[in-house]
Amino acid sequence: MHDRSALGAADVGDDVLAAMVAELLGVDDVELLSSRAEVVDYALPAITTGGRWWVRGTAAVDGHAHDFRMFVKHVHEWSRSPFFLDVPEEIRSWAAGMVPWRTEGAVYSSDLADHLPEGLAIPRALGVHDIDDGAYTVWLEVVPTADVTWDLARYRHAAHLLGRFAARPGVRALARIGSREWDVRSYVDGRLGHQVLPILGDEGVWRHPLVAGAFADLRPRLLAAVDALPRLTEELLDQPELVGHGDACPNNLLVRPDRDGFTMIDFGFFMALPVGFDLGQLLVGDVQIGRRDASDLGERDATCLAAYVEGLVAEGVDLGIDAVRRAHALHLLIFSGLSAIPFEVLEEEPTDALRAMAATRAATARYVLDLVDQTG
Repeated sequence: MHDRSALGAADVGDDVLAAMVAELLGVDDVELLSSRAEVVDYALPAITTGGRWWVRGTAAVDGHAHDFRMFVKHVHEWSRSPFFLDVPEEIRSWAAGMVPWRTEGAVYSSDLADHLPEGLAIPRALGVHDIDDGAYTVWLEVVPTADVTWDLARYRHAAHLLGRFAARPGVRALARIGSREWDVRSYVDGRLGHQVLPILGDEGVWRHPLVAGAFADLRPRLLAAVDALPRLTEELLDQPELVGHGDACPNNLLVRPDRDGFTMIDFGFFMALPVGFDLGQLLVGDVQIGRRDASDLGERDATCLAAYVEGLVAEGVDLGIDAVRRAHALHLLIFSGLSAIPFEVLEEEPTDALRAMAATRAATARYVLDLVDQTG
């Protein structure tokens, strides 16, 4: 009647599970009748995620059977990720502390839900349980989702709410509840310094068929941006600091069939961040993973920027659209533009699909570089 073996070390005792089921059902106590776990079919890897599962079962409340379902996520320090093997051995001890893996658990253990603007929600946390010193599990209610089109109106709505989220006093008060390992400078010193910049400096990369065609005209501009990176990093760090989700791509803004707005998930990079930070992944997140092309970047960007600034103003923060646009441009360059070359597939045989991906990445980089030039 119970088979949660798929969870492995992420499992909890029956008594703990029963308490979480009672919380889910809104009752004082349940009798756990059955439970089983199965792996969630999810294709996008994450360096601090050890697994995702559905846990389903039946529990008795006052003699009546009730079905239940939960989502379980195993979060670990990123030195346990298979991707950590790609980190040069000489910097591994430093790199191990550079990803804020504790933050998500801290968010779900907090009262963030009570401070969100109307239209935003987070899943109800049923439990956050340590596995060991370097890992824990988050047990959440299952959020029903609708398969919707992200049209311009939906992007506008999301951007407005992200602006309100960034400026809302109750949310900002929680900006430092998680880990302190990561910030813009550590990203520049870490991922850019040890992975991206060496790739941009490799003559062989620029001769690769996927790069030579799509990125040829961008090479001098990208290398000039590399030379200016220290100055641009400091400029971004000098922008007004609010708070951000940290990865506000459409994939992390769930749309429910029963209410307007969005349910935010994946809070690993929730923290104090420069204004406009969440506009970046909202704009290019689906482009980066191939769900949409780059043809409407300009239209979506202008719409989202204006809506985000309106959201800031609604919460009492009026910085002016030009200042936010500049911060947004700097963030896009540092976090998306410089890493646009599809280095993760350069060892594969070029195909039409990969050429199309490279062209889309190049179009994104071109847009970002133009935006930096226009706002400088």
